[in-house]
Amino acid sequence: MPKKDPERPLYVRLPASAGDKLDHAAETLGIAKKDLVARLVDRYLPTAGSDPRRISIDLGDAGPAVGSYSFQAYDPPEVMTADQAARLLQVEEKLVIELAEAGKLPGRKLGAVWRFSRAALVAWLSAAEPR
Repeated sequence: MPKKDPERPLYVRLPASAGDKLDHAAETLGIAKKDLVARLVDRYLPTAGSDPRRISIDLGDAGPAVGSYSFQAYDPPEVMTADQAARLLQVEEKLVIELAEAGKLPGRKLGAVWRFSRAALVAWLSAAEPR
């Protein structure tokens, strides 16, 4: 009888949509979620000791693709706080507020708080900088 690989507990909080996908896949495939996660880790993550930033995924006819993924889903709302806007732009909240107060970042001050449109921030970010 082959020796069973020891198990290690894994406690994670997933976004609801990812949890729903995991539940659906496990139910459809008829396997436990822990076994599904273990298979995905074995298939898509490199072996221990190798660079985890390089993941190769077989795309069938399209060939292999090499890339990275943070495994941290973030679906920002349409109207965001300064903190949420900072997370979207990957900068400090203080910088977001400074740029908004200077009129360099699209946003509106409602009372004492700033609010930002996700679409306006993405458009601002993708626009050419004025010379």
